Amino acid sequence: MSEQYAALRANVNLLGQLLGQTIKQAQGQAVLDKVEQIRHLSKSSRGGNDADRVALIDTLHSLSDSELLPVTRAFNHFLNLANVAEQFHTISKESQRAVCNLSPLTQTLKHLKQQLDAGSLDLNQVAQSIANLKIDLVLTAHPTEVTRRTIISKHIEMSDCLAELERTSLSPEERQRVHDRLEQLICQAWHTNDIRDSRPTPLDEAKWGFAVIENSLWQAVPRFIAEFKSAVKEILNLELPTHFMPLQFTSWMGGDRDGNPFVTALVTEQVLDHGRWMALDLYARDIDKLSAELSMYSASDELMAHSGAVSEPYRALLKKLKAEIHETVEAINAKIKGYPSGAQDKIRKVEQIREPLELCYRSLIKCNMKVVADGLLLDTLNRLQCFGLRLVKLDVRQDASRHAGVFSELTRYLGIGDYAQWDEQDKQAFLLAELTSRRPLVPKHWQPTPEVQEVLDTFAVIAKQDPAAFGIYIISMAKTVSDVLAVHLLLKEAGCSFNLPVAPLFETLDDLNNGYDVISALLKSTWYRGHFGNKQYVMIGYSDSAKDAGMMAAGWAQYRTMEELVALAEQQGIELVLFHGRGGTIGRGGAPAAQALRSQPPGSLKSGLRVTEQGEMIRFKFGLPEVALQSLNIYAGAVLESNLLPPPSPEPQWKEVMDVIADASCVRYRQIVREDKDFVPYFRMATPEVELAKLPLGSRPAKRNPHGGVESLRAIPWIFAWSQNRLMLPAWLGAYQGLQDAIAKFGIETLQTMNQTWPFFRTRLEMLEMVFCKADSWLSEHYEQGLVESGYRHLGATLRTELGDAIKLVREICKEQTLLAGQPWIRESINLRNPYTDPLNLLQVELLKRSRSQEPHLTSDVDRALMITMTGIAAGMRNTG
Repeated sequence: MSEQYAALRANVNLLGQLLGQTIKQAQGQAVLDKVEQIRHLSKSSRGGNDADRVALIDTLHSLSDSELLPVTRAFNHFLNLANVAEQFHTISKESQRAVCNLSPLTQTLKHLKQQLDAGSLDLNQVAQSIANLKIDLVLTAHPTEVTRRTIISKHIEMSDCLAELERTSLSPEERQRVHDRLEQLICQAWHTNDIRDSRPTPLDEAKWGFAVIENSLWQAVPRFIAEFKSAVKEILNLELPTHFMPLQFTSWMGGDRDGNPFVTALVTEQVLDHGRWMALDLYARDIDKLSAELSMYSASDELMAHSGAVSEPYRALLKKLKAEIHETVEAINAKIKGYPSGAQDKIRKVEQIREPLELCYRSLIKCNMKVVADGLLLDTLNRLQCFGLRLVKLDVRQDASRHAGVFSELTRYLGIGDYAQWDEQDKQAFLLAELTSRRPLVPKHWQPTPEVQEVLDTFAVIAKQDPAAFGIYIISMAKTVSDVLAVHLLLKEAGCSFNLPVAPLFETLDDLNNGYDVISALLKSTWYRGHFGNKQYVMIGYSDSAKDAGMMAAGWAQYRTMEELVALAEQQGIELVLFHGRGGTIGRGGAPAAQALRSQPPGSLKSGLRVTEQGEMIRFKFGLPEVALQSLNIYAGAVLESNLLPPPSPEPQWKEVMDVIADASCVRYRQIVREDKDFVPYFRMATPEVELAKLPLGSRPAKRNPHGGVESLRAIPWIFAWSQNRLMLPAWLGAYQGLQDAIAKFGIETLQTMNQTWPFFRTRLEMLEMVFCKADSWLSEHYEQGLVESGYRHLGATLRTELGDAIKLVREICKEQTLLAGQPWIRESINLRNPYTDPLNLLQVELLKRSRSQEPHLTSDVDRALMITMTGIAAGMRNTG
């Protein structure tokens, strides 16, 4: 690494040394010596020493069962500590000095100012774009967070310790105290179980999401708003409104029931109750602090009229509010725990808290105490605007087939046929007739099956809640107009009095390609145009489309669909909100946030950004207040720049190039994944796909259909399995054939021009480069040699050859000899981890062999060590699914 990363290197070394001391104390010198021997061999192996590579493999494969677990744990812990050091480095003073002391948002605003001065932008246009800025970050419960919450909390405190060590004024005694605390935390983590004892429940997942808000975003959001306003004022000389709030947080935790039988109507109601209970508790803490601060006697007549003629009117008003909040917290707590209580549930609307606080704010301004008003009081008002009464809005997601199943069972009961057998036109006619009818459709005495009753119960829960509790309703595997109308009819039948937005999720290649036709047909419906309020949500699925057609074909289908929908919205005069269902990995649409947003079609962010934040990416982006602040700055800057300085539209020929790439890559991808009879056996032997089920990662099953094959496997374990054996197959398969065919037809110079000029194409290639840096042919070949029957190994050889050809071809297009030449930080990060991830990969092969052999001497330690290799490799890859 260059000197730019000297501080990171020092922190990694410090944490590694302290881990070594812990291992020595806990396991003895012999185990530490073995770990060090393996570490040195691994580094030498990575440096190209073939003899040491052989020695590394021999050493790891000769470990006894009793040695396997501590050695595996050692490398797992080191990789987690490296992640701690790296996450801290992104916000450290050393890092800020090494790059630029400006936040990403400030850099964007300065760039906009340059464009204003040059006459390329109009100030009113900039002001309007800032005023309309909307960022809705949707926290999901996808099971990709492999690190336990109890370990994460220790990692957060380690980061705080590293921040303390940056202080140059520390005395030797203070520095030693921080070192001692780091050693204590590392020791605590070592003596804590690495793997959960059982799967989290959906309620556990929701509580984890709430904890991210409490521990990080609660602090980060008011700071972000204050710094945003200050920067806009200083750079653009624009005054933003007092209650400017472009941020919203939504959650799928407790609302996403797609294929998760554990998310029931009761669970959804419990999650909503817990969210309100926790939000009110946090507001109570804020109001306690405000009561201590607002001791002033000067107040407006308006405030005095509400508080009475008292010497401390602010405290008097807050005391009453605090009492109502505490009583409500007690009432909700009693409901959650199921015991009787005389407490009343008084605070049901956010206005009940906001109005008294706004009254205090107006009074302070009137009495010339703006400096006080704009402190903690404004922070609390900003939190109310952002987090509401439940911390997050809750999205509800369900598969289209479950809604159709309700009507199929109901129409059979009513004796009018089987809805499932009707054609699309008959379904639409039936649904629209019932939507315009004033009589109820569902008979009072009908006894549906439990599966159908659960769907009806979910809509009943929605109908009785405050509209502010929900974000939108998402229909998985949406394919037709009737899929959307069915949800609207179910909402009507449940007696829902508010207009809950309904979003179709287009997530296969065919569904993406048909997305324009579905939305266009919906907008032609008179009933629909009169009902949906001129704002249409559409969710773009990145995960399942990539699993269906490969990354290159899926990426182009997503772009084309968004482009078509943006044009349709413009033509129809509606507000279109595109909701991006991205994962953390390349195979599920993952990319650096700013880069991903700049690669979207022009106009696609006009109505704001709505995007999922999944699994471990929530921790990496929002786990610490400083990191969360940085992430929010990145998002805000990228959205503003994309709207005001949109990327160029592709040339007509470039679209032809992409059509060729998409078609050829999809054919090759499906040729291997769907048509090669050896593929599924090879996949199950060469990866730990079957064993992944042992990892208690999340509440949702790995398969939509527990009896199905690879086709029923969810996108997350599909990606997870291939990242474990380092072939990273879903993220690049088909790319070589697609690019090769395009070069043959259009010439390599055309693709080189596209790479230099078109952000969408450049992002696709950079995503491939990142995958290529993480992929490793010698490791995947080692998996194959150790785990795959000889009759299937030819497939692995073919795939590795194709991977090598793809790497060479991408280098030719990019004219770079080094992958990720433009992003050295990512490349260095991967290189830092490889010597510590390699032993876990090699150990995993040995453990899989022992586990699959079912030998009598097999111990629980072997199984546990196997699971730890999975979590460790995930930590080394920095993402799982």
